[in-house]
Amino acid sequence: MTATAAAPPVTKRPVGTRPSRRWIGMTVRIALLVFFLLIVLIPVYVLLITSFKEKGAISASDAWALPSGWPWDWTTSGWSTAWDRLEAPLWRSVQLAVPGAVIASILGSMNGFVLSRWRFPFANLVFILILFGMFIPYQAVMLPLVDLLINDINIENGIPALLLTHIVFGIPICTLIFRNYYETVPSDLIEAARVDGAGMLQTYIRIILPLSAPAFVVTLIWQFTSIWNDFLFALFLSSEDNGPVTLALNNLAGGQLSNYQASMAAALIAAFPTLIVYIVLGRFFLRGLMAGSLKG
Repeated sequence: MTATAAAPPVTKRPVGTRPSRRWIGMTVRIALLVFFLLIVLIPVYVLLITSFKEKGAISASDAWALPSGWPWDWTTSGWSTAWDRLEAPLWRSVQLAVPGAVIASILGSMNGFVLSRWRFPFANLVFILILFGMFIPYQAVMLPLVDLLINDINIENGIPALLLTHIVFGIPICTLIFRNYYETVPSDLIEAARVDGAGMLQTYIRIILPLSAPAFVVTLIWQFTSIWNDFLFALFLSSEDNGPVTLALNNLAGGQLSNYQASMAAALIAAFPTLIVYIVLGRFFLRGLMAGSLKG
């Protein structure tokens, strides 16, 4: 008989002598997140403290300093001036961005369903031509667009002209997002609806639309942000009296004797709606993007 070698004794490492790799990795990730968060918040900090300073108390040397006597000696005159100038343009931007995002999303949803489930002749060519609208530089079509809307179609300058323009230019990206998303919908659902006698419109309303919430969140956030932040179309198709908030913000910040307090406050006020949209729907936005990335 051969003697079996005894197994070497197992030595246990004392608990707490060395941090685990998982703890080190988590600490590094948290430190990096805090670092980048501080970098992102630096402009917000400068905007905020500047908006509460007295007029004429701003210079490059004390841009980072808090207002004198903070928080008892600060002033809200900049915020009052900004709100007086932006109150009406903010409401016009809401009237522009909300219906513009909704209508473009609905039209893109219809296009995406037809192009993903209805194999008509030259369907791929039609899809490519729709996507071509995404790559047209806005500057190249601005003057013909103004002539078409104002002189040929006789659309009122201001929100009506801007609304039609943003809907048309938003259809390509919305169509792309919905087409990719509807490609992931199982074909068995469509076939079952056809067996039950549902036509294309009934299938779209009863089967597809209830499943389209993730894609609608993506397109609504995308369109709302794009329309709200647009300045080029607003500059050509509207004026300060009937234009959106971006045009009013530019006019408030322009000039040689700028009111920096009001400009900083106005920038924060104008950014607040999009910030709220991303806070409320941000997690659904990322989920909706991932929903159409893989075909199931």
